[in-house]
Amino acid sequence: MAGKLKTNAMRILDRLGVPYTTHEYDHTDGKIDGMAVAEKLGRPLEQVYKTLVTKGTGPDYFVFVIPVAKELDLKAAARAVGQKAVAMIPVADINRVTGYIRGGCSPIGMKKAYATVIDTSCEQVETMIVSAGKIGHQVELRPADLIAAAGASVASITAG
Repeated sequence: MAGKLKTNAMRILDRLGVPYTTHEYDHTDGKIDGMAVAEKLGRPLEQVYKTLVTKGTGPDYFVFVIPVAKELDLKAAARAVGQKAVAMIPVADINRVTGYIRGGCSPIGMKKAYATVIDTSCEQVETMIVSAGKIGHQVELRPADLIAAAGASVASITAG
């Protein structure tokens, strides 16, 4: 892959020996939300996931990975991480907390290892697509590989 971009998330997957496929999309139109990414990649919404960062009632942060067309159920998410409540962090705090920016936040390779939960819907797909840690770049891998690489657990955390 000489000359190809390698993000920190990709380097971690390489080091772990996790097979993945990279996908790139044009982001010059400014459309970087998960639904736009799925459309640009020509993939079903159920296969493309977004990474959400929350803060618990104490000093801890928590990461949730859900399908792009779904909403995070904050009560279910809090239960999944043993908190009374969790709240989305402000966009302005994403880089400070994770080392990533909005639209390029990968569940792999954050500044610190936060408790991470992936929605149970991942059990219904053969592969899932998540941010590779840079806007315009995604990685596709098996759910079990993402769970292992991110040190994640699985729970039902979406609304509806």
